[in-house]
Amino acid sequence: MSIQEKNIDGLLQKAEVLIEALPYIQRFNRKIIVVKYGGSAMSNEQLQKNVIKDVTLLKLVGFKPIIVHGGGKEISRWTQKVGKESRFVNGLRVTDEETMEIAEMVLGKVSKNLVTMVQELGVKAVGISGKDGGLLQVEKKYAGGEDIGFVGEITKVNPKVLFDLLEKDFLPIVAPVGLDENFQTYNINADDAACAIATAVGAEKLAFLTDIEGLYGDINDKSTFISRLAVSQAEQLIAGGFIGGGMLPKLEGCTLAVRNGVNRVHILDGRIPHCLLLEIFTKKGIGTAIIEDGEVEAQ
Repeated sequence: MSIQEKNIDGLLQKAEVLIEALPYIQRFNRKIIVVKYGGSAMSNEQLQKNVIKDVTLLKLVGFKPIIVHGGGKEISRWTQKVGKESRFVNGLRVTDEETMEIAEMVLGKVSKNLVTMVQELGVKAVGISGKDGGLLQVEKKYAGGEDIGFVGEITKVNPKVLFDLLEKDFLPIVAPVGLDENFQTYNINADDAACAIATAVGAEKLAFLTDIEGLYGDINDKSTFISRLAVSQAEQLIAGGFIGGGMLPKLEGCTLAVRNGVNRVHILDGRIPHCLLLEIFTKKGIGTAIIEDGEVEAQ
């Protein structure tokens, strides 16, 4: 094969990729997708750039993405710097007044870093928290009856600020901090914030970038990987005690989001470069998709 033929072959492969993506671009044009961003994909600089490139591309081809980000590892690093030890109860950070101040500072810094990365790629972005425009209203959350400080349970979402930003062609980047009825600041679990926001804006898709490949029927048997799961099946896995650890509250949030109108929830391995594009724009995908009962087996 000549060099010219090899070059043509390579170009044809690229064309095939674009053709495969076309029906998904058409289907989801002008639809909202919420991306929950955290874990290793956030702490690794190259993966971080890949994620931002993915979300920016989604915006440029007609999607309306919203990023909801965490920052747990960075918060832990800063609390350690000031001589405080991080403590967790049922996966929730015990948040005293000083820790809340650190968390809000760190999350604000993370938000503006992401804004900068998006804008470097030519897309307008705005970083907000759940305090802005009354986006996330909360009440005090308890962990198994234990007081864990300024950790909030979302009671209401007012998505107007998000719709306004989307309408003006901005990409909103949301830090999971909210206010209670007395305007006290609370830290919010980023997964909970992403699910609540996706439901409130009527998102077509909610994508979780995690540190696992997806769901397995048996975590010790890689051949039992689940690429697609009806919401009722997901609820059966939860009720049967097959899901544990940090995945349990995440999956509970996923099923609730689908029951409340989010068309599809994706659990993706954020450590895989461009996992978001591979899941959304290819027939097979690479993660676990949780879908409505009876949905046609098409992407």
